Amino acid sequence: MRTLPRHDHTSARAKRRGLTVTTLALATAFALSGCSGAFSRGLLPHGVTDQTNLITNMWKGSWIAALGVGVLVWGLIFWCVVAYRRRKNEVGLPEQLQYNVPIEILYTVVPLFMIAVLFFYTARDTTAVLDISKKPDVTVNVVGKQWSWDFNYIEARTFESGTQAELTGQPGVAATLPALYLPVNKRVEFVLTARDVIHSFWVPAFLMKMDILPGKVNRFQIVPTEIGTFQGKCAELCGTYHSQMLFQVKVVSQGDFDAHMSLLKAHGNLGMLDNSLSRVKIAPGDQQFVPKAGGN
Repeated sequence: MRTLPRHDHTSARAKRRGLTVTTLALATAFALSGCSGAFSRGLLPHGVTDQTNLITNMWKGSWIAALGVGVLVWGLIFWCVVAYRRRKNEVGLPEQLQYNVPIEILYTVVPLFMIAVLFFYTARDTTAVLDISKKPDVTVNVVGKQWSWDFNYIEARTFESGTQAELTGQPGVAATLPALYLPVNKRVEFVLTARDVIHSFWVPAFLMKMDILPGKVNRFQIVPTEIGTFQGKCAELCGTYHSQMLFQVKVVSQGDFDAHMSLLKAHGNLGMLDNSLSRVKIAPGDQQFVPKAGGN
C-alpha cells in the first residue's frame, strides 16, 4: 500500500472538512428557507386577526432584547474567564476588591432601564389587545364546561352546544366537534364564562388566549381577517379529559355565517343557553341566558 506524504494527508483532511462544512451550510440554508415564514414571525403560528402584527412585533422585540442581553452577558463571562485566568507563574490569591462604584451603578441602572422599556411596550400593547371600547358586529358568549364548549350567538339569538360524546378518539372526530362560526372582516367580541371550573379559551391562530373563570366574565375583541378552519382548545388544566376539550373555529363569509345561524335555528336552537345549566349537553328549548349585545 502506498503511503501518502504528510502534506497530502493534511490536504485530504482539509478537503473533507471543507466538504462537511459546505454540506452543513447547504442543509441549514435549505431548512431555513423552508421555515423562513415561521422565523419571520418569531416561530409563532400564522396569525389571522387584526392584532397579528401587534402581537408578533411585541414577541419578536422581546426576544431580540433578551438575546442581546444574553450575548452581552455571555461575552462578559468569557472575557473574564480569559482575561483573569490564573497564569502559570502566579501564586496565592488574586487582588481582592471590596467594591467598584461605577460598575455597581452600571449594573443597577441598566437593568432598571431595560425593565422600564419592556414594561412600557408591554403595557401599551396589552391595552390595545384588550381594548373592547369599539362596538362589535358579532357577540359570542363562549361557555367552557368539562369537557366541551357552548357558543351563544347573542345578536342571532341562537346557540350551539358541545357534548362529551365527541370524545371518542376515533378518526373523523373533528367533524363532530363543536364549531364556532365567525364572519370574516367583522369585529367579534367574545364573552367568556364557565359552568364549573377554570378553563382557558385558546385559538393559536388568533395569537390570543384568555382564562374562563367561574363567577367572572372576561371579554376581548378581534377581527378575523382570513377565511378558513382553525383549531381551538382549552389551555388550562381542568380535569380528566382536558386534553380532549377541543373545538373548531370556522371563519366564513357573511352570507355563510347568516346561513349557519338560520340552520341552527331550524334545528331548534332558539334563544340562549343559561350559564347556570350543568356541563352536560343541553336539549333544545332549555335556553334562558340572555347576555346583552354591544358589551353591556
